[in-house]
Amino acid sequence: MKVLILAGGLGTRLSEETKLIPKPMVEIGGKPILWHIMKIYSFYGFNEFVILTGYKSHVIKDYFINYYNRYSDITVDMANNSVEIHKMKVEPWKVTMLYTGENTMTGSRIKKAQEYIGNERFMLTYGDGVADVNIPELIKTHEKSGKYVTLTAVNPKGRFGALNIDDNGRINSFIEKPQNEKNWINGGFMVCEPQVFDYIEPNRDDITFEFEPLEKLAKDGQLNAYKHGGFWHPMDNIKGKKDLTELWQTDKAPWAVWQKREG
Repeated sequence: MKVLILAGGLGTRLSEETKLIPKPMVEIGGKPILWHIMKIYSFYGFNEFVILTGYKSHVIKDYFINYYNRYSDITVDMANNSVEIHKMKVEPWKVTMLYTGENTMTGSRIKKAQEYIGNERFMLTYGDGVADVNIPELIKTHEKSGKYVTLTAVNPKGRFGALNIDDNGRINSFIEKPQNEKNWINGGFMVCEPQVFDYIEPNRDDITFEFEPLEKLAKDGQLNAYKHGGFWHPMDNIKGKKDLTELWQTDKAPWAVWQKREG
């Protein structure tokens, strides 16, 4: 099963990081967040990726073209014009990088990948969020539902604390904003049937997948949720990057499921 990753956005809320590189290439612990996402899928045996690029797509292409050299020990013999690779970091990945336009919206990007998917089930996620989602369980839930799309619903903690303030302006307590059972949101990590493409109008670049297509799927009773109560974290701003980096550097990264095997 192929994995589509949306990796073409501008990342405006990470502008100090994304002036030179696209958002999915912003690094967490020395590796792009895109790499982290791919490692999650690869851990469960899904190694064929279609990266839907846009803004600064050449950076993503260069990264994978030079992947072996980047993570291998090499000797460059300039006199003989030769390169010897001593140790090679090999991933079992097949990566298709599909340029879908710099200003294209998510739904239209997905539609442009239709010819690479054909009439097969596929997975889909965003290039800026990580989670410890159990992919096989997600797929089982999808198959059991019989729906066209199953998305991973997450219930993140609020970003702001709640202040208990009395009439005199005194702060009596600071309470972290509690989780609310009603606040489930789309966390990506979706499983899709090929019928999804029928919900996205062709020859357009302005279709946002989260609006018209998903709303139509929901109306038709074809949208299912896999509730994930574990770790999920987006990297949609500098704080998100710092939080993920700190988890990685302190060996407390819940999404790094592959490290259990490698360790």
